[in-house]
Amino acid sequence: MKKFQQINRQRRNRSFRVSNAVKRFSNRPRLCVFRSNTNIYAQIIDDDAGKTLVSAGTRDKALRTEISNGSNCVAAEKIGETIAKKALDAGIVKVAFDRHGFKYHGRIKALADAARKAGLDIGAAGEEKVKDASKSAPKKNKVSKTDKVAAKASAGKAASNKKQNK
Repeated sequence: MKKFQQINRQRRNRSFRVSNAVKRFSNRPRLCVFRSNTNIYAQIIDDDAGKTLVSAGTRDKALRTEISNGSNCVAAEKIGETIAKKALDAGIVKVAFDRHGFKYHGRIKALADAARKAGLDIGAAGEEKVKDASKSAPKKNKVSKTDKVAAKASAGKAASNKKQNK
């Protein structure tokens, strides 16, 4: 039992790391994915407004007839295609992929690849938001080490010249 608790704790920590990075550094709505042992769900969330824009899952009535087993890669591909079609119909082209702590392989990878093939642009979490120019402080010019040494030497010479002149 301790092994499962450790695995869940690791996934929870990974989830915070991944989701916070996506929320902090991306100005795109995020494609959040959750998988259970029997099903997989995906939703596109606008964090600024705090609303779910589009969602799809293996338990949706429209998809239940097409998907016999919700816990395999075929079902994940179907959900990826569906979420991409719904997003494109809603006018959403670019999203940030939030794998929610799950490792990027298997069903998670199948869903992401299917969404990409269907025309959804799943960007990286590393895209920076546009920052306000008023909030950012002006950057200081970096001075090289040789310039610092030369400045100290000239300051020392100037001080010694003053002493000699007096």
